[in-house]
Amino acid sequence: MMKYIPILAFWSLGIIWGSNFIYMKMAAEFIEPMQVVFYRVLFGFIPVFFYALYIKALKFEDLKYIIHFVVMSLLAAVIYFFGYVKGSSLLLSGIAGALSGAIPLFSFLMASIFLKEEKVTKLALLGVLLGFLGVLIISGVFSSNLENTNIEGVLYLLIASLSVGSSFVYAKKFIMPLKINVVALTTYQLGSALIILFLIVDFKGINNIWQDTHSFIGLVVGLGILGTGLAYILYYYMIEKLGVLKASSITYIPPVVALIIGFFIVGEDIKMIDFIATIFIFFGVFLINKKDK
Repeated sequence: MMKYIPILAFWSLGIIWGSNFIYMKMAAEFIEPMQVVFYRVLFGFIPVFFYALYIKALKFEDLKYIIHFVVMSLLAAVIYFFGYVKGSSLLLSGIAGALSGAIPLFSFLMASIFLKEEKVTKLALLGVLLGFLGVLIISGVFSSNLENTNIEGVLYLLIASLSVGSSFVYAKKFIMPLKINVVALTTYQLGSALIILFLIVDFKGINNIWQDTHSFIGLVVGLGILGTGLAYILYYYMIEKLGVLKASSITYIPPVVALIIGFFIVGEDIKMIDFIATIFIFFGVFLINKKDK
């Protein structure tokens, strides 16, 4: 039975992250996107912090690396979460979820630029081109009626994907050599993000989220406790049990889940061309992951 737990964690995380987009869209109808980010980080930080205390992962001497934790909090939390909330508020949740599949494309591009060991092969380059073709199709730039195309929403999603994609490269270059416990790293990252958000968030009207119980529960439980706190714990658990390569393949699941929720459950007007574009992104990521084989 124990051998199936990593697989269960894998699919659970995919479903949790895939459902985040509809929760972000719902919450953004009542409060500002940056306020949504604040709640998400706050309720994500709480379970991670107590878990870190439970396993005694936190060490005072780790604070000498605070600058790295701040950079990671900006790249992998503040900017990343804000871009996704803002983009989700402007686009259909299913489309926003599909665009999240571009994260590995940006990760590869940034790694190719800043990591010497990352080789650019023809197969990987083809994967990048196919992936971004899918992004362009979803964005609607080829549509004959550009007035119905929300380029702003797409740009927010892409900037957020670039930010979190860059965080992977930064972590590999500056964080992983420090050999700090991954749960502690997550705690420092979310804690730093929470401090930054305390300083920059306008809290006026933040309690408006209480107007809708479903949206509030989705924000606190779906985005915060599950989508951020538990999600980080599950992700690092999978890295430990399945390895980095298999764990990173989790990026294939959330876009599909988001499309299914948007189309079948919420009833969003997602067209067949959007599903085809998502396949382009998936296939592009698949080719990038095949580059070293």
